[in-house]
Amino acid sequence: MKEFQQTLSQSFQFSGIGLHSGLSATVVVEPAKSNFGFRFQRTDLTDTKPIRANISNVYNTERSTNLALGEAKVHTVEHLLAALVGCGIDNALIKVDNLEVPILDGSAVEITKLILAAGIEKLDTERVYFPLDKTIRFYDAENDVDIMAVPFEEYCFQTQIGYADSTVLHSQYASLSTMEDFITEIAPARTFCFLHEIEQLLENDLIKGGTLGSAVVYADKELAEEVGVKLSAVFGVENLAVEGGTLNNTALRFGNEAARHKLLDLIGDLSLLGMRLKAKIIATKPGHQSNIAFAKKVEEYIETNKHLLKQPVFNIQATPVFDINAIKNMLPHAYPFLLVDKIIEMSDDSITGVKMVTYNEPFFPGHFPIEPIMPGVLQLEALAQAGGILAINMVDDPKDCLTYLLKMDNVKFRNKVGPGDALVLRLELMQPIRRGLCVMRGVAYVGNKIATEAEITAQIVKK
Repeated sequence: MKEFQQTLSQSFQFSGIGLHSGLSATVVVEPAKSNFGFRFQRTDLTDTKPIRANISNVYNTERSTNLALGEAKVHTVEHLLAALVGCGIDNALIKVDNLEVPILDGSAVEITKLILAAGIEKLDTERVYFPLDKTIRFYDAENDVDIMAVPFEEYCFQTQIGYADSTVLHSQYASLSTMEDFITEIAPARTFCFLHEIEQLLENDLIKGGTLGSAVVYADKELAEEVGVKLSAVFGVENLAVEGGTLNNTALRFGNEAARHKLLDLIGDLSLLGMRLKAKIIATKPGHQSNIAFAKKVEEYIETNKHLLKQPVFNIQATPVFDINAIKNMLPHAYPFLLVDKIIEMSDDSITGVKMVTYNEPFFPGHFPIEPIMPGVLQLEALAQAGGILAINMVDDPKDCLTYLLKMDNVKFRNKVGPGDALVLRLELMQPIRRGLCVMRGVAYVGNKIATEAEITAQIVKK
């Protein structure tokens, strides 16, 4: 079943303090058209272009994910992006009047409520899921980080964290099997840190806007009196104490809230790919830096395998449009050179045929006999024959016409074809037929892999 892109029915806004900068900001999130994606616009700056939320615009990942384009920068975008993805939004213009997106309560729950209140509008463009045909892995041995994307039919997540030196936060696991559960299971999980990190963060000019209401602080050490005084001033809270494993006994929303928040961050960071994956994301000890490093590997894979996005879905068991007996009457070929067994789909500008490859093919005894491989030239011939069927069925008198192959361009052989394979032959017109010339793009598939592709030009002539 097709899924369609979505945007907001109307705008919404929220205001607050940036966690790291301590700056006040108002964010306005507006609807956008299909394929717009997510873009950030700094409204307090002049002559700056919107920043596309993509991997190439990430310039810093220290404790948050930060984007930049020229002089315009927007910090801590991950929670907002996760909320949009988790609510099924694909396109939005995000206007920010300062450097950093407000942290709110450290989770995405308030933003999801605003999205649902604004409403969601379905667009007329299909949502893009990129199908993987192999596992993609990022491993950082030094930090014991392992993130992988495994081919899967759904876009789902698993995260595991562990802090061997911590007495209050041990190994935790979280999962999200369907994005429909994001709002209740992941969005409320808050960002967190350890008590021993607080002073270091302050020294590095971070968490200027941090409060005990915007993060969970795990108390992994005794709170020294002088540190307590300093933090009381920073957080604006008197009599700070370590209770129940957290600073000032902050109540957890989930027993595994930390692992769930890591999952939230991961969804937000991977939104920078600009599309969802048909994959299960399995992450051990993820963080913003590793998330982006992993996303870059996925992006490289997508760039190399763009052809997979256009891969059609075939049902080779479907009732044929033309069976072998009909095909014999259309093509001037006979055994052993008739290389199309059936046509399973045909429209005004495309055709899909099937060649069932068996060991009994006459070319196998002499072509790589130790490891039988179907010759590439015959794969091209099979494509050309299927294209010929499309061409002659587009004229008024197909029985009186033949098609002749004129040329092939941009031929590529990507994967081998052997006995037992069902070679699916897909051709689409690249331009209207003129003066009997038929220009087609042909792709031959085996399973979910492309075996051969070429641009084929044929001519339709009277017998």
